[in-house]
Amino acid sequence: MRKYLYIYKSTLIENLSYIPNILFGFINFGVMMFIFLNLWQYMYSDGGQVISGYTIEEMIWYVLIAEILWFGTRNKNLTRQISQDIKSGNIAYNINKPYNYIFYIICKHLGDITIKFIAFIIVGAAIGNLFVGPIKGFSLTNLPFIAITILLGVLINSILRILISIISFWIEDSTPFHWLYDKLILVIGTIFPIDIFPEFIRPILQFTPIFVVTYGPTKLIIDFSMQRFIEVVIAQIIYLIISFSLTIILYERGVKKSNVNGG
Repeated sequence: MRKYLYIYKSTLIENLSYIPNILFGFINFGVMMFIFLNLWQYMYSDGGQVISGYTIEEMIWYVLIAEILWFGTRNKNLTRQISQDIKSGNIAYNINKPYNYIFYIICKHLGDITIKFIAFIIVGAAIGNLFVGPIKGFSLTNLPFIAITILLGVLINSILRILISIISFWIEDSTPFHWLYDKLILVIGTIFPIDIFPEFIRPILQFTPIFVVTYGPTKLIIDFSMQRFIEVVIAQIIYLIISFSLTIILYERGVKKSNVNGG
């Protein structure tokens, strides 16, 4: 356990040297938020309107928080390193290292995004309070429960990205699959909440990564209830177990395939 903590801490310290790069990322975030703020303000321009149970303040906060979860956890280095290791054959030699490759990648990824994620939370909270004011009904006593779902969501998102990258054992480039995953999370789980879609689609969307990565944690911040918290956490635990198991299975099979083919 200590070696994985060391990997996380060393990556975290290394990223302190790249604060300007993190700040540069706020440009894209600011542009996106400006577009969506104006979009939703136009859609609510009639005044007093409620769309799918959301007031304009709740909708803007939803989009803002979901954008933080999406922008603040993106890490191209994660997919790039796995892809390079697979293509070069270096991944086959990682089985001789004193650590598990999957755990190493997860800890390194979390170290990469920690500072950026915290920065996005601070900036996002400032933007939200500036434009629409505090979230109505939000209580600080709910923060520990919300934090659990956010951490689980970030972990699940990381594992799913690793799982997609491991497909590179069998195909030349997993980038198109990452693109599809990103657009699925961005369009359905970030720009629009699940509640805005037709009722017959919602149950299907609740079985997708959207529910456990962005929608669930964000919805708890907007409208917290203990019943919803339990539903989200149970779904996240199930997703975590299944996605991690698949990742380990595919990784081990991929390494064997690589060894059989000569590295």
